[in-house]
Amino acid sequence: MNNLDETSPAVTKEIVINATPQETRISLLENKVPAELYVEMVKDRRVAGNIYKGRVVRILPGMQASFVEIGLEKAAFLYVADVSVPGRVAAPPPPPEEGAEEGADPYHRARPSAPIEELLHEGQQILVQVSKEPLGRKGARITQHISLPGRNVVYLPDVDHVGVSRRITEDDERERLRTLITELRQGPGGYIARTVSEGCGPTELAGEMEFLRRLWEDVVGRAEAVSAPNLLHCDLDVTFRSIRDLYTPEVKRIVVDSGEEYRKILEFVETYVPEAKPVVELYNRTEPIFDYFGVEMEISKALESKVWLKSGGYIVIEMTEALTAIDVNTGSYVGKRNLEETILKTNLEAAREIAYQLRLRNIGGIIIVDFIDMEVVENRHKVYDVFEAELKHDRAKTNILEISSIGLVEMTRKRVHDNLGRTLCEPCSYCDGQGLVRSKSTMAYDIFRELRRKKPLMSGDQVIVEAHPDVVQFLYEEERASLEDLERVLGRRIVLKGRSGLHQEEFEVMGY
Repeated sequence: MNNLDETSPAVTKEIVINATPQETRISLLENKVPAELYVEMVKDRRVAGNIYKGRVVRILPGMQASFVEIGLEKAAFLYVADVSVPGRVAAPPPPPEEGAEEGADPYHRARPSAPIEELLHEGQQILVQVSKEPLGRKGARITQHISLPGRNVVYLPDVDHVGVSRRITEDDERERLRTLITELRQGPGGYIARTVSEGCGPTELAGEMEFLRRLWEDVVGRAEAVSAPNLLHCDLDVTFRSIRDLYTPEVKRIVVDSGEEYRKILEFVETYVPEAKPVVELYNRTEPIFDYFGVEMEISKALESKVWLKSGGYIVIEMTEALTAIDVNTGSYVGKRNLEETILKTNLEAAREIAYQLRLRNIGGIIIVDFIDMEVVENRHKVYDVFEAELKHDRAKTNILEISSIGLVEMTRKRVHDNLGRTLCEPCSYCDGQGLVRSKSTMAYDIFRELRRKKPLMSGDQVIVEAHPDVVQFLYEEERASLEDLERVLGRRIVLKGRSGLHQEEFEVMGY
């Protein structure tokens, strides 16, 4: 893989959909290379974008936040800036779906007008929307600033504002859309013109604006009829959401391998994206669709911590609770001229690959990239410029700082839902997610210590130790002399038995 540079031809895109009763997987291909991947399992269907009637269960004055019960496994988290204050008018940038284009925050949040304990009280029932999926041990992040995304516009019910995506750069087009939406607007609320609305006429926009406004009226009506906690509105599933958000004129094919899903997609695009109908195809080959398009192999690579570069260098991606650390190494690449040239070439290749991996793996939050140290300041600028240019292909909002003198780049990438690793993997049952297990030698010496500890309790002429077969083999082959010495100390024969059912870090001492 390598992303395109500024002189590359236009990008050709394809949306490939693998749908089964258990899960749906979707990949956006750019020039035949998987660039983004979305996985939604039926049992873990995402909740971001859903609207709930919730009940405040706890106020946290010290954090200026509250916990709200919305019917999920864990209570959701509502920060004071996300509390809607009647009478306060905000001028927002666009909602989360357009975060990469006009800012990650759906509302321009001024300083809270009052402490949260004055705005909410325990037991209060409120209308909220999930802005971030539950991540790890954290509950969902919610907001009272509701946004309803359509294909061309986003409706903001409680804001009197008309905005235009920053990715629409022509001043005349921005003004045309702003004027058109203002003229078409009926009733309360504001709208944001999304990137794909460029060139849209009044007929396309008016129908969608009216649909979103009526959808909100339905949500409000349901909220009045039910008690909390209760789901009021469910966002589109991953298939329709991907078509809504990913389809552009550059998409030449939407290929799906399920006949049922194919029919649903045709109905959806006929209503919402009629221009996409000619490019929808039903995949009918015997080879699995993700194998045919080369996506399955990229998924396997994306679950590894080490990613090899074409030059022979490699990057290592390590994720922790607090941040993601990415280390760049020259590996087997030795260059042809001098060390600085070797380092520069490796760092440039790594910058492109890292930007690609961040998109493919959907890595968000704080990210630290440790490029190989460069002595020449100009080379640092070259690597930074390439990295920054590659990140512009990313729909998620990123903030990046200049490369430091020791080669570190600090950056953030907007995180809305779990990354690919968290979606497809679970903590190792051996190491509990640490990535390490105690070595065979460490376990051997633990056994020696335990035997000495149990000496006063021993009876009979032998003691039996059951351990993992690899640990037993290590004891026989590497520590036989130590075993014989310990037998003399204990005055008993030590019998070792390998038991495959034991964890490498487990053992049992018997016969005392």
